[in-house]
Amino acid sequence: MTKPITVLDLQHMREQGKPITMLTAYDYPTAQLADEAGVPILLVGDSLGMVVLGYDSTVPVTLDDMIHHGRAVVRGAKRAHVVVDMPFGSYQTGWQDALRNATRIMQETGCGSVKLEGGVRSAETVQRLVEAGIPVMGHIGLTPQSVNAFGGFRVQGKTPRDAVHLIGDAKALAEAGAYAIVLELVPTALAHMITQRVSVPTIGIGAGPFCSGQVQVVHDLLGIYPTAPKHARRFAELGSATRDAIIEYRTAVEAGAFPTANESFYMDEHALDLIRQMAPSAEQDMSEAERVLREVEDAPRSASTSDTPTTVD
Repeated sequence: MTKPITVLDLQHMREQGKPITMLTAYDYPTAQLADEAGVPILLVGDSLGMVVLGYDSTVPVTLDDMIHHGRAVVRGAKRAHVVVDMPFGSYQTGWQDALRNATRIMQETGCGSVKLEGGVRSAETVQRLVEAGIPVMGHIGLTPQSVNAFGGFRVQGKTPRDAVHLIGDAKALAEAGAYAIVLELVPTALAHMITQRVSVPTIGIGAGPFCSGQVQVVHDLLGIYPTAPKHARRFAELGSATRDAIIEYRTAVEAGAFPTANESFYMDEHALDLIRQMAPSAEQDMSEAERVLREVEDAPRSASTSDTPTTVD
């Protein structure tokens, strides 16, 4: 049996200069396929709110949502390390609430770690969780749970002041014990500087090629939706392929071309004859047929019972 990937394995990958691939997964079949494809980290991201649940942002996603989807992903992943996002409101109210909610996630999903957003402001929470034995992945740059404060999905760290703050955020998370840090929508040069200045893996999304690894939303790379963010590459066009398949299915049903004999099941002719004899007409109920059927079923059992002598040990 293949040994599951741990946070120590991910640190070794960084030290060896081996790029780390991370991919979102929100259900069992996606997790299974990604695991079979050799992806070392699967992220049950709160992005499920937008790509699976149809919300405009990640803010409405609940702790129960994350646990529900996290369980499914863990069941599908045999080797990959599974990290589950802590949703909005589950840790912003203090480290005590964060510890309680992170414990729920770990216990109820069986995942390997949790992820939360924020740099310096989240450092104490990260430290408390790590001290309690919960591995934590950090997330800075564009943090989707704070999109309302940012005024939209915008690149972060473009000014000297903002860049210095992001470097400080990354250092604070690493010092607090985060085993990795996601850098989202950060200029390439700044992401490179951060990667050089922290001792843990950086995972980029819209942060250029110089991070320790990359993460993408699975729906973006599979082309599920008509458009994708600038930082995403469409490695397939499954959205249009799926739509075409559904159209073909509907057309076949409407034309009477599905199902055919190949998709149908048959029964024993003797059983079919008995059904024809017992089946009532449209105006009759099923009571007479059920009575006859009981007689047929009970007859062998009664005969067998009467022929069997009673013994007392």
